[in-house]
Amino acid sequence: MDKVVSTAAQAVADIPDGASLAVGGFGLSGVPKVLIQALYEQGTRGLRVVSNNCGANGEGLAVLLAAGRIARVTGSYVGANEEFARQYLAGELELEMIPQGTLAERLRAGGAGIPAFYTPAGVGTLVADGGLPWRHDGTGGVAVASPAKEVREFDGVAHVLEHAIRTDAALVRAAVGDRHGNLVFAKAARNFNPLAAQAGRITIAEVEQLVEPGEIDPEAVHLPGIHVQRVVPLTPDQATAKGVEKRTTRKAHP
Repeated sequence: MDKVVSTAAQAVADIPDGASLAVGGFGLSGVPKVLIQALYEQGTRGLRVVSNNCGANGEGLAVLLAAGRIARVTGSYVGANEEFARQYLAGELELEMIPQGTLAERLRAGGAGIPAFYTPAGVGTLVADGGLPWRHDGTGGVAVASPAKEVREFDGVAHVLEHAIRTDAALVRAAVGDRHGNLVFAKAARNFNPLAAQAGRITIAEVEQLVEPGEIDPEAVHLPGIHVQRVVPLTPDQATAKGVEKRTTRKAHP
């Protein structure tokens, strides 16, 4: 039951080239950047990443992206990540863009053992009809386009069939975790972390504070340990090193 692994390097050592990977976080909030850095140092490449976005300001998944280690991204947001946009438009990586709520539910369904579900999100658009550019050819054309999806009517409303997501591994970050893998996420860092954790066949959690089993009130557990296979306790410096994606300040009052 003790799932603690002493280092991030040991925790990700068996993630091979070409693995599919669900990664928690949103922007720079709740990003498992210590585990991501360990993958970078390990030299893992050809990764197929499922994440809301692909890092920002050179942090998080942007480390792997800049090194050319990511082959495919399933996500919802490119944002201001210029390198992500450049690689996509140049045909250097494949990108499946899907509605954010659909991404969340596809991850959750994967963890719940639900193979697919219907949703009205995307009906009447390229999401359902097909034709979204998954990969460009580098000369302005489309090398790979998304296929059309099944559409079915429920109570007079059209819905598109979306398939669940399961990945080889998942990387998440939690504020508190115990040796059994029970996790608590802090505020906005809860974002995609529980969903990514559920989708991974092997889920690795880096935790800012490691506690003993029983120290977390069962009512306070956000993700039960059944979804987590490895726990990596962070050092104080690692736990407090958090970037700011967009710094906003106001003028001082006179």
